[in-house]
Amino acid sequence: MSGPEIVTTVAALRQRVSAWRAEGSRVGLVPTMGALHEGHLSLVHETGTRCDRTIVSIFVNPAQFAPHEDFERYPRVLNADIARLGASAELVFTPSVVEMYPDGFATRLEVAGPALGLETDFRPHFFAGVATVVAKLLLAAQPDIAMFGEKDYQQLLVVRRLARDLALPVEILGGEIVRETDGLAMSSRNAYLDAHEREIAGRLNRVLKDVAARFRAGESPDAAEASGAKALAAAGFDSVDYVAVRDAETLASAASLSASVRVLAAARVGKTRLIDNMAA
Repeated sequence: MSGPEIVTTVAALRQRVSAWRAEGSRVGLVPTMGALHEGHLSLVHETGTRCDRTIVSIFVNPAQFAPHEDFERYPRVLNADIARLGASAELVFTPSVVEMYPDGFATRLEVAGPALGLETDFRPHFFAGVATVVAKLLLAAQPDIAMFGEKDYQQLLVVRRLARDLALPVEILGGEIVRETDGLAMSSRNAYLDAHEREIAGRLNRVLKDVAARFRAGESPDAAEASGAKALAAAGFDSVDYVAVRDAETLASAASLSASVRVLAAARVGKTRLIDNMAA
């Protein structure tokens, strides 16, 4: 097999999945917006170890971008993405915007719970757009599992909540963050960074490690968060949206180490907004 089959319509996707089901195959889905990197490929590989057939969706979803955000300049390199996937996926689903949001489309899903706060405070449109497109992808592909990267940790929890609340018959799994040698979490948006910005961006992971260490040493969440925000500013970030020490399951404020804890941050360098997180 030299490369994956490519389909562009929900009907064609369902036809292929139906044939696989008839063979008794277990099916996995990796939703992406393309511009694939090693982080995406690790999700595809992990899905392949759990399933007989792997689908990768590539769709830059306009519903999760605000008018002032980077929808138009978000990298679109479909041919390169297909080449990178090689034989690691059986099928790539590349729908058009009209296929996903046909004329008259009027439905938008709202999720509370883990969607409240953090990203929502700065991108209030975001999770409704994510939830809507993910629900459509899950209903179209009807996979046994769907794999999402932990770099977008709040998004992962939102998708899990969505699947539970709608009783969707799919297991939502998280894949570990893949990092560059200096610790920067791999992201398609890293391509926006110039050399100076890239050097600054590499410091984000080190600041998160320090925040986690401060919390583990007994510092209060508020104090650890304030130290982290100050450290990011000193490291050269132009603005800091948040540094947060949260319960890893609910994203409620963390009071102690009695529960699993996650440290999350979002900050800007130049025109690029970076997010990252790690267990504390």
